[in-house]
Amino acid sequence: MTAHANTAVAAPAASNARPDGIRVDLQLIADMIEPGSRLLDIGCGDGALLRYLVSEKSVDGRGIEISQAGVNACVRQGLSVVQGDADTDLKDYPDAAFDYVVLSQTLQATRNPRLVLLELLRIGRRAIVSFPNFGFWRCRAQLAMRGRMPVTGVLDNPWYRTPNIHFCTISDFLDLCRAEGAVVERRHALGQDGQSNGFWVSKFFANLLGEQGVFMLSRPTK
Repeated sequence: MTAHANTAVAAPAASNARPDGIRVDLQLIADMIEPGSRLLDIGCGDGALLRYLVSEKSVDGRGIEISQAGVNACVRQGLSVVQGDADTDLKDYPDAAFDYVVLSQTLQATRNPRLVLLELLRIGRRAIVSFPNFGFWRCRAQLAMRGRMPVTGVLDNPWYRTPNIHFCTISDFLDLCRAEGAVVERRHALGQDGQSNGFWVSKFFANLLGEQGVFMLSRPTK
């Protein structure tokens, strides 16, 4: 399991990177997080987001990463990261242990995404989730016109080598949030240019035009 780099899905195209090196989608996530917050970055990859948040927003940041190479890269940068798996290790964290829990580009690679989502909402006051949108128009076009599994800038592995096991669309994810009572506080559909679009018109256009979705969620108030 990973989030930003190596197991779940390749990073968005280099054209979506900012001059300082952080990807546009990661910058969007960073902009949602309050300075000085307690944060857990699940599947933190090489630590790009975590490093940015620690240095630029003074977060009390922790990370989980399944690959030893990713853990080593993070530790070399002085980041507090342990080896772990979102499917099995989140149960060890207490309720509301963090202000924010981030799961970026990883949900579709988990074995039980519903339970992972519930764990995110349990251990964090807010959960930020991003994932590649299988309802993106290029995915639809490749299936409809070529009869082949889609390959895009975000979904860039062929079907026989992809680590993704639960493809979903933005509409699917919103349905899951509704079924589990998760409150969607912020929602973005990022196009190939890294710009947020679609939701200002309707969920239909967000699902059609968004190459990836980014959502901030919280638990329903009792």
